[in-house]
Amino acid sequence: MIIKKSPAEIEAMKVSGELSARVLREVGARCVAGVSTYELDAFAEEYIRANGGIPTFKGYYGYPASLCASINNEIVHGIPSKKKILRDGDIISIDIGATVDGWAGDNAWTFAVGSIEPEWQRLLDVTEQCLWEGIAAAQPGGHVGDIGFAVSRVAKEARFGVVRGYTGHGIGRDMHEDPFVPNVGFRHTGSKLEVGMVLAIEPMITLGSPHTQEAVDGWLVTTKDGSVAAHFEKTIAITKNGPVLVSVEPGHRRPV
Repeated sequence: MIIKKSPAEIEAMKVSGELSARVLREVGARCVAGVSTYELDAFAEEYIRANGGIPTFKGYYGYPASLCASINNEIVHGIPSKKKILRDGDIISIDIGATVDGWAGDNAWTFAVGSIEPEWQRLLDVTEQCLWEGIAAAQPGGHVGDIGFAVSRVAKEARFGVVRGYTGHGIGRDMHEDPFVPNVGFRHTGSKLEVGMVLAIEPMITLGSPHTQEAVDGWLVTTKDGSVAAHFEKTIAITKNGPVLVSVEPGHRRPV
């Protein structure tokens, strides 16, 4: 069941969205060589709680941390660890959520650690473009398939892989609500986009094959061929005037 939100509820969601965006930017600034993903997670949890929120991810289906930190060929759901130390030339995808007054905020970004390979930077640039094109396609009266079509068109033109098994989603008082928002699709197909829907759009794009595998911990997802991957996510609301960013910090449309 798709749960549409009232204008007042969307405004309430912007509070959790802003906090999730702010902590994402703060964590991104700390993604430097020599830092462990455990340190990033500890900072994020403290920051969220100090600013009136609850880490949305922590305890979700048993997930043990406040953020997901996925490095290089890791796509999503990387569990922070003292053993995972960032190195110059890495890329790291940070996925993080904050809940305020019962409303979940969710967003993700892939950050470069120091100087990275030009093709890796192109992957980041293209995946971000996939995100904005997907958001632009989320128009009232359209369909979920329009979003996936927009995302995959950009990625395919760049000759990158599009991850299919993991998708965006509706969001509200629960972090994952209907509908699923795949990163591939056909125009005019799927659930109709209606005013009041709130969606997390999150392209996951690979430098090589889009095929994935799950680690033994039951969480981490990596590329099957070992190629690097990028993950970008924003929460948006469908309004009569088009899509509106929900997980955004004033003055920082991008958390970099």
